[in-house]
Amino acid sequence: MNSLLSRAVELQHAAHTLMYLGMDGEPLYSDDFCRQNKDVLLKCDSLFAAKSSDVEEEANLCLALLMGYNATIYDYGDKAQKKQSVLDRTYDVLEQLPASLLKVRLLAYCYGEIYEENMLQEARAMMDQWDKETLTSEQMEIMEELKNIEENQYPFEILD
Repeated sequence: MNSLLSRAVELQHAAHTLMYLGMDGEPLYSDDFCRQNKDVLLKCDSLFAAKSSDVEEEANLCLALLMGYNATIYDYGDKAQKKQSVLDRTYDVLEQLPASLLKVRLLAYCYGEIYEENMLQEARAMMDQWDKETLTSEQMEIMEELKNIEENQYPFEILD
């Protein structure tokens, strides 16, 4: 695995860990929470300018950035712009990416940002092709995440 891809996968893992921090019943300590938030944001910012000509690598990078910026509580005034920039890159990647778990994950995270119905339908169509008897843990996880995103659509603009 090359350096850029390994850094993107590392960020995906760190963001996932942060998003589910405390969900396992373990105590949640504020210093650990703050440290992990800072770590994820630093990883996002270090990868933000990186780009790849390889479609799958670029898709993993966009996914990592979306996950990371969603997971962190910190915003130094430019997080919304950075997320929009990543979304713009993602649209190009999605057109080139073959049907896969990676594409479903990317569609799910994009849908969670903009709630564009055709993204949800495309993700659902790919998931419908999966053999329900032999689902991987990653497939089950993204199905559950997408269900949660669908059921809890509350963009912050509406809550103000």
